[in-house]
Amino acid sequence: MANVLWLQGGACSGNTMSFLNAEEPTVCDLISDFGINILWHPSLGMELGANLQKLLRDCISGQITLDILVFEGTVINAPNGTGEWNRFADRPMKDWLNDLSKAANFVVAVGDCATWGGIPAMSPNPSQSQGLQFLKRKEGGFLGKDFRSKAGFPVINIPGCPAHPDWITQILVAIATGRINDITLDELHRPETFFKTFTQTGCTRNMHFAYKASTTEFGQRKGCLFYDLGCRGPMTHSSCNRILWNRVSSKTRAGMPCLGCTEPEFPFYNLQPGTVFKTQTLLGVPKQLPPGINAKDYALLTVVAKDTAPKWTEEDIFTV
Repeated sequence: MANVLWLQGGACSGNTMSFLNAEEPTVCDLISDFGINILWHPSLGMELGANLQKLLRDCISGQITLDILVFEGTVINAPNGTGEWNRFADRPMKDWLNDLSKAANFVVAVGDCATWGGIPAMSPNPSQSQGLQFLKRKEGGFLGKDFRSKAGFPVINIPGCPAHPDWITQILVAIATGRINDITLDELHRPETFFKTFTQTGCTRNMHFAYKASTTEFGQRKGCLFYDLGCRGPMTHSSCNRILWNRVSSKTRAGMPCLGCTEPEFPFYNLQPGTVFKTQTLLGVPKQLPPGINAKDYALLTVVAKDTAPKWTEEDIFTV
């Protein structure tokens, strides 16, 4: 039996909505098949008021074993570091989080806000929001660079806006069944099983990307979304085109460019106005190229690819 406590900070509840739609495994599977006991969740927990405070304090004291602390949303420190803008159960949420993280065997950050601050941490960041162990790409965050849970792990980050539901449930299962030691975390503490490859992996438009055959309209079933619609699939680490959403589709399969929401820089607010849905180029070459590609070679490749593009690059592709 693994006890899970799920709390929300500065959040839109998007990751909760995603979690409740998980399919492999479902939330019910977590409970019935994998021995996970959800102590409390904002949308599922029954305890209120004094009863909830007692449950939280029992977790802190060790009277109730806290195996997994899941946190969704940012850690709000405003005003002036007090955290009073986000009170929960009669005290600042940041104070509960500080105490509970010390008692937890594992700490899991779900969604961009909890991992690196997300949208609330955009400049000028009036809520003084942070992720649990990162602020954007800078390591540290609320718990500090050297934080380790009782099991010896840093915060396990599952980013996304929202995170894919099956990423969440599968990591909870890995922890509950003792297989988390077999999963490698990258330098941003993301499980490599989900975040080692790029979103472009498995994209049905890769053949169009190779020939630089672009589409200029959202929802079109042909053409690459990179050039004219600013798709960040080649620079974003995620498995969205390998582990499909609702077992059916993904942004790119539906004709919507990847927004790079699993990377710390999301939502790329430092781009020039009007360029969010267009790849920024310099003399026709993207300013940010896929990793490992030389700009000069890429420019030559683009000319050759366009000149040799077969007729089928203008045809519709099948999407589901």
